[in-house]
Amino acid sequence: MRIGVISDTHIKENILDLPKVILDEFKKVDLILHAGDLVNLSVLDELNKLAQTKAVVGNMDFPEVVRTLPKKEVIKVGKFKIGLIHGYGPPEGLMERIRKEFDADIDMIVFGHSHRAVNETVENVLFFNPGSPTDKIFAPYNSFGIIDIASKIKARIITL
Repeated sequence: MRIGVISDTHIKENILDLPKVILDEFKKVDLILHAGDLVNLSVLDELNKLAQTKAVVGNMDFPEVVRTLPKKEVIKVGKFKIGLIHGYGPPEGLMERIRKEFDADIDMIVFGHSHRAVNETVENVLFFNPGSPTDKIFAPYNSFGIIDIASKIKARIITL
């Protein structure tokens, strides 16, 4: 299974504000994960036209998004469990805080919030933050992610 991963899009209108390379790449995935700060539900609607999309609420989302989306979710892909959450608080300690949100048997946690790309395994859990494709206020570059799952999980950050 191939999964497109995005977070912190902060789009108020529609996904045409996303870089074209992301839209093209997401036409080739089986699933899209959005780790919050969509801002507007129309982003979710548009992403669902490219591939089935799972999303969670972020701290900057409009009230309609907050009422509609969960704060966290666990997605089962084959034998793997992927936790999806936005994140909260300062960047320092973010991974430790979000780890406590999921059971011990989680294989991967996809998160956002910091706008900084992360692809790091800590104590057998893969932490994956795709960064932000539209805002690099806290990061040196814009980015998104791709996860390939077969007998194991392979994740990569794609810089823009």
